[in-house]
Amino acid sequence: MSAGQPAFGLSFDPRALTDLLQAPSDIRDLTLACLQEVVNAERFGIKLTGDLEGYRKLFVDARKDWRVVYGVRPAPETSAYQREIHVVAMRPRANNDVYDEVGRRLGMTRRPLSARTHAARARSPQLMARGPMPKPGPLPSAMPGLPRPAHSPAHHHAR
Repeated sequence: MSAGQPAFGLSFDPRALTDLLQAPSDIRDLTLACLQEVVNAERFGIKLTGDLEGYRKLFVDARKDWRVVYGVRPAPETSAYQREIHVVAMRPRANNDVYDEVGRRLGMTRRPLSARTHAARARSPQLMARGPMPKPGPLPSAMPGLPRPAHSPAHHHAR
């Protein structure tokens, strides 16, 4: 792909367009510049995991306070492109607001969880016993036929 040549179409969830218009002007300008790089295949966001797998996030500003969450999907038949960048939300990162909003916009009934959170909440297979746990057996030193520990010299009487 040559520099500056669009590789993807671009579409917005209507609420994401509202996010963009309501953002501070400097953030809005940075977001549009970032999206242009994504559409031109010069930049790719970081893949999201867990419930938001299949979507990507972009850090908009240097302090990483603002995020854009987008997906790559097939473009409409009328498009000149095979695939398009579809922006779902553009919001501040504070309190994971952007991810909560993406979940709502995607119709999730609960807060989206990352793969790390899923792993932390999963039950360990070691905790899921399939039957009664075996009781520990006797110590090897108490079993017949095995060497016994040496007695300490304090127990021997001198002759």
